[in-house]
Amino acid sequence: MSRRKARWRPKAALLVKLKAVGPQTAQVLTNEVFYRDFQNRRQVGSCFGLTDTPYDSGDSRRQQGISKAGNHRARKAAIEFAWLWLRYQPDSELSRWFVQRVGSVKGRIRKIAIVALARKLMVALWRYLQTGLVPVGAVMHQTSL
Repeated sequence: MSRRKARWRPKAALLVKLKAVGPQTAQVLTNEVFYRDFQNRRQVGSCFGLTDTPYDSGDSRRQQGISKAGNHRARKAAIEFAWLWLRYQPDSELSRWFVQRVGSVKGRIRKIAIVALARKLMVALWRYLQTGLVPVGAVMHQTSL
């Protein structure tokens, strides 16, 4: 077994313990991103390509949207996972944040907010994998013996 596989398999097993995370999603996230060591949450967001792109020219300073400079497979998996999180973890703090922020609004605003939720989720999952701190309000799978 390669060193890379040895690093992502235990992390994928940890992710699968969370409700809403299936084996395929866990493998994609760990194989594409979470096998790496990050120093902070900004590095995690950048690796997924879910960080903002600043525009700073003279007196003009504004944000231009997400950079999309990271791993496109990981970004796609993160956004799909954010939709699954809303469905299977409706009582988590992150899901409540999304519902409070978006409410029943449809369309563009909802799509923008799901990208923000994906970024927050990936940071929360990174913390979970590093420290064992389960995202607030998240439900784990029930194990039967």
